[in-house]
Amino acid sequence: MKKAQAGSVESNDVLITVSSSDSLEINITSIVSAFFYDQIYQVIVSTLKELNIEKIKVEAIDKGALDYTIKSRLITAIERMEKL
Repeated sequence: MKKAQAGSVESNDVLITVSSSDSLEINITSIVSAFFYDQIYQVIVSTLKELNIEKIKVEAIDKGALDYTIKSRLITAIERMEKL
């Protein structure tokens, strides 16, 4: 199984871990999930659609990251996984 990550669990960042999967699975843990869970989920889904990825497991541990940070961490983690 291929697996890679990008980011950190520092304030205003997100740790994204991606791994190969037979389906789409997204798990989000966030300090702001009560307010922004749907937005975080949507950023992940739209980024995966842009990259034409339908089958992947994404785990996000969010510490208040902005949308562009989530997107860039996800893209970086996917690029790292593809190089394995």
